[in-house]
Amino acid sequence: METDVRDAGWRTWPNLVTLARLGIIPVFLWLLFWTNHRALAAWLLAVLGATDWIDGWLARTFNQTSTVGKILDPTADRILVVVGLIAVAVAGGVPWWFASITLIREVLVSVLTVVLAALGAARIDVLWWGKVSTFMLMATYPLFLLTTNPHHAALAGWQHVVRDATWVTGVAGLTLAWIVFFGYIRPASRALSAGRAARQLR
Repeated sequence: METDVRDAGWRTWPNLVTLARLGIIPVFLWLLFWTNHRALAAWLLAVLGATDWIDGWLARTFNQTSTVGKILDPTADRILVVVGLIAVAVAGGVPWWFASITLIREVLVSVLTVVLAALGAARIDVLWWGKVSTFMLMATYPLFLLTTNPHHAALAGWQHVVRDATWVTGVAGLTLAWIVFFGYIRPASRALSAGRAARQLR
């Protein structure tokens, strides 16, 4: 049975959700740096990360897959991750060494994606462990922000407990993210070969 893979265009519900997530990023930055609602900013960042799956679910459910969405969704995810981790680091929620290691990984993934696309590589399916590591990191940064106070104010008892647990999750997620990154080398090589073979058959 053939599957309908027509391009749904740019005016779709998934793309609307993705644009809404991008539009909320300035609200997060405003809450974090220009108001006293640090906890609200942390929860908003968590919601933005948790809703990552919604656009994909909408695309599959309503058959609204589009070329624009395939570019827009991962781009929005990268923007959200990079802005989120830099903002949390600037706000003193996480050490810069941790944020830098995460940022380097995200930049490398972005560069690799662009290079493979430019070379005509076939699509690479996202590894399941990659989704797990992304979820762990997307949970880590809001929790880091939630467990720090402006002006180095003393932490409450629950903040100490949650922050210790967050460190465990964060280090595990970051380690897994790098393992997954190197795990993409072989699939990337196969995708590049498949892309070149497909072009030769045209």
